[in-house]
Amino acid sequence: MGHCCTRVFFLLLLQALQTLAEDGSIDCVCVGSDCMSQQCKGDQCYASVTVSNDVPSFRRGCLVGPESRRMTCSAAPSASHVVECCSQPMCNLNATVESLLQLLPKSPEGEPVRYRVETLVLFVLGPFVVLALLATLAVLVCRRLHPGRLERLHEFDPEQGAIDGLIAPNVGDSTLADLLDHSCTSGSGSGLPFLVQRTVARQISLVECVGKGRYGEVWRGQWQGENVAVKIFSSRDEKSWFRETEIYNTVLLRHENILGFMASDMTSRNSSTQLWLITHYHENGSLYDYLQRVAVDMSDGLQMAASVASGLVHLHTEIFGTEGKPAIAHRDLKSKNILVKKDLRCCIADLGLAVTHSQADNQLNVGNNPKVGTKRYMAPEVLDESIQTDCFDAYKRVDIWAFGLVLWEIARRTYSNGIVEDYKPPFYDLVPNDPSFEDMRKVVCVEQQRPFIPNRWFSDPTLSALVKLMKECWYQNPSARLTALRIKKTLDKIHSSLEKGKPDC
Repeated sequence: MGHCCTRVFFLLLLQALQTLAEDGSIDCVCVGSDCMSQQCKGDQCYASVTVSNDVPSFRRGCLVGPESRRMTCSAAPSASHVVECCSQPMCNLNATVESLLQLLPKSPEGEPVRYRVETLVLFVLGPFVVLALLATLAVLVCRRLHPGRLERLHEFDPEQGAIDGLIAPNVGDSTLADLLDHSCTSGSGSGLPFLVQRTVARQISLVECVGKGRYGEVWRGQWQGENVAVKIFSSRDEKSWFRETEIYNTVLLRHENILGFMASDMTSRNSSTQLWLITHYHENGSLYDYLQRVAVDMSDGLQMAASVASGLVHLHTEIFGTEGKPAIAHRDLKSKNILVKKDLRCCIADLGLAVTHSQADNQLNVGNNPKVGTKRYMAPEVLDESIQTDCFDAYKRVDIWAFGLVLWEIARRTYSNGIVEDYKPPFYDLVPNDPSFEDMRKVVCVEQQRPFIPNRWFSDPTLSALVKLMKECWYQNPSARLTALRIKKTLDKIHSSLEKGKPDC
């Protein structure tokens, strides 16, 4: 019983520490073995140097809670340790080892450093006081969020080991659905707690490489007997990994037509750093690959298109409230970034270039990734550089242009009167296989050409309705294009008419 209580105590403590860190009020630079990323959030920033055997150890990070700030910032410098605290965003960015070493007190040669009794008592008793307060806070938080959480903690496997010196929640008996639906997360519909993410990541075995791209590789992996997809970023693409992790951990992002996110981890394998993003695995692969292998009937083609539109509606929509979701624009929508599920519905993936916007503070967050989208799918305003980069709606309209091209790809591979076209990418007959920015600008902006529409499509009521929808996504004037919600409603109407055997008006 005593061991069980101890495990519960430390688990709740770690969850409380994470919650407090995520609720911090300012951004700080984070450098050190405990850092999950290059930045953290807290009440104050700090930079410290500890000298051991004449070798300085340098750290930067965040302080959370009044006790932590008082313990760290009020302590007098010793002969081997000094800390500097500040209260402005990123204020510990310019702190250096040299500047902190100058603050170390100089002791006379051979004379031991002496501490006041009050200081020694503070160092000895302070941590226990902080632990007690954090444990109490953790119990209150979890009781409020999950009334049955404490009872479930006692069911954890006592043989579950520790990872990186931290006691990790037992995920051995869980399925992917259990983890994503029932874990004590930082917000409804967001990702798992970071500690659980790291636990999951380090239990995955890689089975086979299923794809390669400019970002790195995608592997099929296995976790507890279930297939998962592991996207391994190259070290030069760390910004994309960080941005995609940040977007996937957005509160309320989870949706059946958005790729299910499991975990993200920065790990060291084979003497090199690897950046992992772990998601649900869909054996049909991308829409681009699937359409090259398989032609679909009209009903399945419409469901594919409608599911992509549904995912886009969820991304573009801001959800208001205390635990709200910002509006998100994808910026790189294409058939290669859409996955086909077992039921032939689709989900949108690859959010590394996403842009977010919140009406509460009217803040547009474009991230710090300098990459742009795929040239073949770029809208006219992107190609001629007339896009309003400070307007969020402009990015949503870029997604709509790209969706129209994806809809054209699906339509080509949809049977009508027993006839279907071979798969071709958009503008296949107008630009080279790997078109340049100038190639696309000439075709789309100067000549204002659009993908080729076969004459036979107009003789089929359903395909004819899809052609009309495509063209309303391809207006040269961005503000004239349809919204994602209007597209979804139109596709639902076309599908309903097909099921009833009536042509769409």
